[in-house]
Amino acid sequence: MSDRRDSYRAGLDAEKAVGAFLRSEEWVVLEHRWRGAGAEVDLIAVKGGLLRFIEVKLRAKNDPVGLETVDSRKLARISRAAEVYMTRFDDFTEVCVTVAYVQRGADSWEIEFFDHLG
Repeated sequence: MSDRRDSYRAGLDAEKAVGAFLRSEEWVVLEHRWRGAGAEVDLIAVKGGLLRFIEVKLRAKNDPVGLETVDSRKLARISRAAEVYMTRFDDFTEVCVTVAYVQRGADSWEIEFFDHLG
């Protein structure tokens, strides 16, 4: 199997882990890998009035690369997709673009969320 395919599958596993975590925290995952406005949003979830657009980044253990892996252009693409998606809803009070950094631990996933409120 190629490294590219392995990376793709590892990324899918990370997205599934974030989705499972969100569900355990009573979030409703509305979409997985939703495409719109020239962008793909890994996960879209809602809880109460908060609508969250989530970019999942799988990081290797002790990887020094941080928030800069999601630059302003990527955030702008996600924000445009969010605007298109939000036309379907009118019952949210807050919208948040979130980056979820994920590392695979020995027995579990380590997930850290960074919100970009807008």
